Amino acid sequence: LPACRDSRLFIKDLHFDEVPVRIYLPRVPPASKRRGVIFFHGGCGMFGSIKSYERICRYIARKSDSVVVSVGYHLSPERKYPAQTLDCLTATVHFLKTAENYGVDPDRIIVCGDSVGGTFTASVCQELVNRKDIPKIRAQVLIYPFLQALNFNLPSHQKNAFIAFLSRERTVHFILKYLKKDCSMKEAILAGSHVPESMNLKYKKWIYPDLIPEIFKLGYKPPLPTSLLPQVHEETKELFETRFSPLLAEDAVVCHLPDTCIITCEHDVLRDDGLLYKKRLEDNNVKVTWHHMEEGFH
Repeated sequence: LPACRDSRLFIKDLHFDEVPVRIYLPRVPPASKRRGVIFFHGGCGMFGSIKSYERICRYIARKSDSVVVSVGYHLSPERKYPAQTLDCLTATVHFLKTAENYGVDPDRIIVCGDSVGGTFTASVCQELVNRKDIPKIRAQVLIYPFLQALNFNLPSHQKNAFIAFLSRERTVHFILKYLKKDCSMKEAILAGSHVPESMNLKYKKWIYPDLIPEIFKLGYKPPLPTSLLPQVHEETKELFETRFSPLLAEDAVVCHLPDTCIITCEHDVLRDDGLLYKKRLEDNNVKVTWHHMEEGFH
């Protein structure tokens, strides 16, 4: 779709500190400063683009009468992780600093993303928690986000292991491709052999099947114990960074996060990531609005 034809929106392609963005501004003059929406698209960090999310961003801008910034972060493998997260952070900081130039109230800006875009949203909000030199993010919207790479044997992984498009195996395959790692490590990661027992014990309070509501655990069977493969652990340490697995952030960070909306889908391997983050946020007194799509797929 061209970036110029819309009777209700001005659409411009710009760069925010060398990061490509497309900005959607309602044509009708506002009575006061508008809200702002920063959008990070999905696609495993390797696919997707501003163009492929054009309709969604136009819809958000029209329906919410907001200024929408769609971020065209650079993709892997051309740009190695964490370039994608850093691009999203750079674009967000730039817009927070310059929002008034686009008729936006800097205190009414939300960050939003789907799938890995939800990962980037969570990561950006965590990284900005302690910034005093820019306005605070008003809210974050996480649409079926990927939030942790420690445990691929949660109830939603079992239930939706063979779901079309994003199966359990394909999820880990995409992770390894995104990080430019050897895909032969896939089975070890699926089994949990990349995680030392000390790390499992440390994060058990945040990532554990018992934390999932019973209604979502029908038919769940605990996986067999597995042994650590030290070489796999050494090769995949990025998986334990909070930029990659925002669920691992400390409470001192989580408690300062903005109001949050989480959308989960029943037929999605990532469903439980959203449920676990919801619990963490609520345990830290962050206001959460949760929408669960009973018939939804990733």
